[in-house]
Amino acid sequence: MTDLKRPSIRPRFRAQSREFYLLISLVAFTVFLGLAMVASASSVDAFKATSNAGSTFYKQGLFALAGTFLLIVASNMPIAFYRRIGSIAMMGMIGLQLATVLFGKEVNGNKNWIDLGLFTLQPSEFLKLALIIGISYLLSLYSEDDLQNRQLTTRIAAYSGISLFLVVFMGKDMGTGVVMAVMLMGLFLFAGMRLSQWLAISAAGLAAVVLLVQMSASRRIRFDAWLNPDSADPMGVRWQYEHGTWALASGGLFGTGLGRSKLKWSWIPEVENDFIFAIIGEELGLIGAIFVILLFFLIGLTLFSIAKKQTSAFSRNMVVGVMLWIVMQALINISVVLGYLPVLGVPLPLISAGGSSLIATLGAVGVVLAVERDRMAKLGQR
Repeated sequence: MTDLKRPSIRPRFRAQSREFYLLISLVAFTVFLGLAMVASASSVDAFKATSNAGSTFYKQGLFALAGTFLLIVASNMPIAFYRRIGSIAMMGMIGLQLATVLFGKEVNGNKNWIDLGLFTLQPSEFLKLALIIGISYLLSLYSEDDLQNRQLTTRIAAYSGISLFLVVFMGKDMGTGVVMAVMLMGLFLFAGMRLSQWLAISAAGLAAVVLLVQMSASRRIRFDAWLNPDSADPMGVRWQYEHGTWALASGGLFGTGLGRSKLKWSWIPEVENDFIFAIIGEELGLIGAIFVILLFFLIGLTLFSIAKKQTSAFSRNMVVGVMLWIVMQALINISVVLGYLPVLGVPLPLISAGGSSLIATLGAVGVVLAVERDRMAKLGQR
C-alpha cells in the first residue's frame, strides 16, 4: 500500500537500466523530429485555415507537453496500480467509445471523435492502451487449468471483439481497427495462447475484414484501386497515394531541404497526419526516410530488450503490447504511403499531427518505463 500512496508525479531519479534511458532518448528525438515535420508539412494548410502558418505546430507542441506529463505520471506508477485498474480501464474506455459512436463527431466519414470545445478527443487511441493493460493482466493468469484458460480466453475475446466492433463497425474507423487487431493478435500469440484458439480468432478476424470491405462501397473502391493500380481512376481514389509517391520521388537522395516541400501546397490531403512520411521523404530525402524507419526499428528493438528481461508475465505482456502498437502502426503507415497497403488513415506514431495519438502513445511509453523501473528497483533490493 505504501507504493500506491507515493506521489506519482514526483520523478524518482534512481539509476535505471541502459534500455530505460535509451528508450527515453529515442522517443524524445522522434517527438522533436515529428514537431519539426509537422511545422513544415502543416504550414500551408494552417495558413489557409487560420491565417497563421504555425497554428497546427503550436497545438502539436502543447499536445507533446501534455503527453510528456502523462509519460512522467505513468512511469512513476507502481505495477500494482496497473494490475488493479486493468479491467476498470478497459470497461471505462469501452463505455467512452460507445458514447463516442452514439454522440460523437464525425470526421472524414469516421465517427470516432468527441468535441470538447477547445479540442477534440479520439478515445480509440486511449482504448488501445487500456486494452494492453487489461488484456495483459488476463493473459498473465493463464495456467495449467484448461477450464480457467477457456474462461480467460472467452473474456479476452469478448473485450477485444466489443472494442473492435465499436471502433470499426460503428465508428467506421478501419485504420484504427487494423492497428488494434494486429496489436492484440500479436500479444495473444506472444503471451502463450493456444495455437488452435489463436488460429480460430485469426480466421474470424479475416472473415470480418472481408465482410467490412464488402459492406462499404468506399472501402471496395479503395481496395480495387489498390489491387489494380494501372486501371482508370475517374474518382481520384489514388490521388493521395500518387501525389505522396511524387513527393518521395522528388526528394531524391538528400531531399529538397526542411520546409521546402512543393507537394505540401495542397497537393496531398492529410499531409501533416497520415501522409507526413511522404513529406519526410521529399524534404529529407531517401536518407531521411531510412533514418525514420531506423528510429522505429531501434524503438522496437529497445522495447523487445526490455520485455525479454521481465520476470513477470504481466509486465512482459504490457511491454510487448506497446511494442506491437508502435512498431506495427509505423509499419502500416509507411506501407500505405509506399503503396504496399490501401489507404487506411493511420497516423505515424510520435510524428504525425494529432493530440490523441501523441498523448496516448507517450502514455504507453510511460507504462513501459514504469515496468523497467520496477524491475530495476527489485534488483536493487536483492
